[in-house]
Amino acid sequence: MKDYVLSIYADRFDKSVAKRNIMWEVLCEDFFQKFINENDVVLDLAAGYCEFINNINCKQKIAVDLNIKTKKMANKDVEVFQALSTKLPKKLTNKVDVVFTSNFFEHLDSKNELIDTLKEIHRVLKPGGKLMVLQPNIRLVGNQYWDYIDHTLPITEKSLAEAFHLTNYTQTYRKVRFLPYTANSKIPATKWLIKLYLKIPLAQLLMGKQTFAIATKNKRAKKEK
Repeated sequence: MKDYVLSIYADRFDKSVAKRNIMWEVLCEDFFQKFINENDVVLDLAAGYCEFINNINCKQKIAVDLNIKTKKMANKDVEVFQALSTKLPKKLTNKVDVVFTSNFFEHLDSKNELIDTLKEIHRVLKPGGKLMVLQPNIRLVGNQYWDYIDHTLPITEKSLAEAFHLTNYTQTYRKVRFLPYTANSKIPATKWLIKLYLKIPLAQLLMGKQTFAIATKNKRAKKEK
């Protein structure tokens, strides 16, 4: 992890933990859970403070991040690995039903690193397993995309879809406009307002700057080494 990243995350997120937990509790219960079965093995890549993996219901929970705080923030039922996205634990090969990642790909150093990350995710997924990506969309965000010093890789819904195709996935679901750009933007941290936002497609069309996509690992994948 880059030397400055831990201090950035502490400054950016430590004061908003309670607000973010409220938001993710609703997002998981009212939206993301419908894509995940109770018997699934789920891996949260770049899990951060574990807002997603702590709030999702499944058989086995795995969190991967370089942040040393991730283990502290994870619930007791979450297995935590400190690893690069391009070097996921070998023991997970073909063991995972769903990989979820949120607001991560924009932090990668290059398109090559994105491709390598997608290949590693492909390795750990079971045949037919799902990759769920929540991602700021530079086409929708515009120049504000660069307001964060650690954003390095510009991504649109089209470039993400092409990256899926290049790494042997089939995109099966996409909501181009879903959530606002940041958790500190226009959705107040009250459960009923977040629930209401999720039920109003027009609100998402007007305010959504993040794209949500699901890609499935092709069953006829090349044999992985």
